[in-house]
Amino acid sequence: MVKKQTNKSLSTPRKIHRHIKLAIVPHKDNDYRPHVIRRYGIISIVLLFFMTSGANNYVNTGDVLGQQANITPGALLETINLAREQHNLGELALNPQLNQAAYAKAQDMFEKQYWSHVSPGGVQPWKWMNDAKYNYSHAGENLAKGFSSSNAVTAAWMASPEHRANVLGSDYHDVGFAIVEGELLGKDTVLVVSMYGDPVPAGTVAGASVTINDAAQSSGGLAIIGEKVKALPAVAIGNIVIVLMAAMLALVAHTYRRKLPRNLRVKWYKHHDIYKAIGLASLSIVIIFMYSGGQI
Repeated sequence: MVKKQTNKSLSTPRKIHRHIKLAIVPHKDNDYRPHVIRRYGIISIVLLFFMTSGANNYVNTGDVLGQQANITPGALLETINLAREQHNLGELALNPQLNQAAYAKAQDMFEKQYWSHVSPGGVQPWKWMNDAKYNYSHAGENLAKGFSSSNAVTAAWMASPEHRANVLGSDYHDVGFAIVEGELLGKDTVLVVSMYGDPVPAGTVAGASVTINDAAQSSGGLAIIGEKVKALPAVAIGNIVIVLMAAMLALVAHTYRRKLPRNLRVKWYKHHDIYKAIGLASLSIVIIFMYSGGQI
């Protein structure tokens, strides 16, 4: 008579293999319900999401909820120049006059409560460059609001063809930034204004070429989600991968629903894996919008 091998008699590698199989493979020993997608498994995934998100937010913003923005001119310059380097373009230099112009534009948006390149009174962005005595042959402007990191801002601009044209503009040599917190259209936000320019010698006529990238030109639908994914930090991408893998596992387990214990086949539980897959997929979308809910 052959005795059934117990868990205690298994070697360590075989114990690990058995636990992994119980966790992720639908089979008879786990009643075709992998432990990862059981109640405690899903709770563990959700807790992991909140713990890693809180830690990442605290490291980057000093706030576990990630409500404080960590956007600086230096970081924006670094990320933009990195993008330009990857496209064999020269670096932009941070220009004090363009910083001044960008700040004046941001203040005007808060004062007059508008979200646009052109003010309600018809004032163009180039007014602020002229006021700052920046004489240009080419000029451009990008806007962003509601982001919490410099990487997210630059990634969103790079994901939008119109804004990307300014970041990678071969005619530009200078850039200026303003990062200003305030209430815009009834909502507290962090407003980012980025102005690009190509300087010309004093006495030359300014304003030879200007570029406005209106927020209304941004892509919609699935393209918006694509833009947001590119702006995600590594911890968020890791969380999404884990959540989507669990969702896929739930779908696989659903194919074994006819092998569930008899007492579960006649209840709502028969289709529980479909509900779990939908819930986990929804959580991945929530993660995307939690980390990159800004607008350009």
